Amino acid sequence: MAKSGQLQIRDVKTILTAPEGINLVVVKVETNEPGMFGLGCATFTQRYLAVATAIDQYLKPFLIGKDPSRIEDIWNTAMVSSYWRNGPVLNNAISGIDMALWDIKGKAAGMPVYDLLGGKCREAAAVYRHADGTSLQQVEEKVLQYREQGYKYIRCQWGGYGGKQQMMHTPEGAAAGAYYDPDAYARSVPALFDHIRSKVGFDVELLHDIHERIAPVEAVRLAKQLEPYRLFFLEDPLAPEDLDWFRAIRNQSATPIAMGELFVHPQEWIPLIKNQLIDFIRCHISAIGGITPARKLAVLSEAFGVRTAWHGPGDVSPVGHAANLHLDMSSLNFGIQEWYNPSDVIREVFPGTPEVRNGYAYLNGKPGLGIDIDERLAASYPTENRLPAWTLARRPDGTSARP
Repeated sequence: MAKSGQLQIRDVKTILTAPEGINLVVVKVETNEPGMFGLGCATFTQRYLAVATAIDQYLKPFLIGKDPSRIEDIWNTAMVSSYWRNGPVLNNAISGIDMALWDIKGKAAGMPVYDLLGGKCREAAAVYRHADGTSLQQVEEKVLQYREQGYKYIRCQWGGYGGKQQMMHTPEGAAAGAYYDPDAYARSVPALFDHIRSKVGFDVELLHDIHERIAPVEAVRLAKQLEPYRLFFLEDPLAPEDLDWFRAIRNQSATPIAMGELFVHPQEWIPLIKNQLIDFIRCHISAIGGITPARKLAVLSEAFGVRTAWHGPGDVSPVGHAANLHLDMSSLNFGIQEWYNPSDVIREVFPGTPEVRNGYAYLNGKPGLGIDIDERLAASYPTENRLPAWTLARRPDGTSARP
């Protein structure tokens, strides 16, 4: 417990909001000093109510009265207080607290979080955008549009994850789901990049996300086939259950590999990093527990020549995006930052949301994470407890598949 007169945690609030129809979980840690609070992202949109329960019923009573400056101690004691640990629900719950504590520490010091992490290595973070379409021409148009807007890094997908434009040959009575043909998809990817490179040349960095949609041996073959197109990276070629296959990819291909979106445990990323089997680590920061473990992961990666590319989709709150950028700004081995375009309503709910100009994301330089939340406005966008359809992936014969 903190001594009398010191800053103490007075309350912990879980804020659920969906300004863009995506369930977001934001944690507000209030202190005994009026107006001194911190915000953190705990968004696990597919199980957001479980995260909220973990925060409200377990972490809140655990935290009341503690000194918010003791981030390292709080993170570790919170993690082991449940005995069983390292899962997405608990990690996200702890992340919400962890980011909020870093926010408080920055505000108390009058410094942005990146200054607490060692200071800026750059003035802004290069970002990549997603160019998707149901035809090669649509993908091409979006790539050209992003290039005109100043983006140098663009991820190309033809028909979404798994290339769902294929005709399915399914058995009678097949269960409902998001069907795709992994073999047809794998054949389509080289054709996609052959087309795009023929239109834009090599002055734009291109990326692609397999999203674990093909068999490991097919991932090896695809990485080899994509070498002539010089991808900036090939993302998530394998599921976390297939990590032993990364050595086969590395031994047979020079295509850079990014991995980590689904990681929740250090023993998933440590072998890949220390054996230099990947080129980019791209964890979802709240899913690994927040800024505290992510800064350690960035330093570990730097020692082995692996760059960061933190996960940054729409199901990360602006608080989480800001946390990504504070790490990006202060990490020597920053590689690239995934970015989605926050809407005007998101910016209204979350004042201080980072801005992108000419392909670079900028923080506002305010103390802490630099993000606020309009709680009244956030409450006017209620969450909805539903399962996203894309998570119910199936192969042509109806077999459940990786997402």
